[in-house]
Amino acid sequence: MTDNQQISKLSLIVQSAKVDQIHYAFATASAALAINIPVTMFFTMAASRAVMGMNNHAGWRGMKTGDGQTGADMDAGFTARNIGTMEELISACVALGGRFLICEMGLKALDLGRDGLRTDLNFEVGGLVTFLSDAEQDGQIIYI
Repeated sequence: MTDNQQISKLSLIVQSAKVDQIHYAFATASAALAINIPVTMFFTMAASRAVMGMNNHAGWRGMKTGDGQTGADMDAGFTARNIGTMEELISACVALGGRFLICEMGLKALDLGRDGLRTDLNFEVGGLVTFLSDAEQDGQIIYI
């Protein structure tokens, strides 16, 4: 790949328990998708809680930022400052064709069920082999 070429794909491993970092993962994914770079987001361990539906868990709203704010408070601040909210970024990723994987091992480790996942993200349940098989040679893998 030369300096002026785009990567062929962006593959994100989202593991962080900090909701502000998860927000940035969605911001990164939506930016890549907006410039036609395919994106796969692989949620595992603590980050799996962020993509649970509101019926079973608090989802990202109940998670904490690095500064100790709740996700809901972080999002309210972003709204006040005209920064893309978590739901806006999630919707953008869906609308722009992002692929979403959830780690089966991560779900088991946290005693979370597949039935608790958000339905709008159309998750595929898999593992590291699934994620790595999806990555591309001229792509980038980022760990958040």
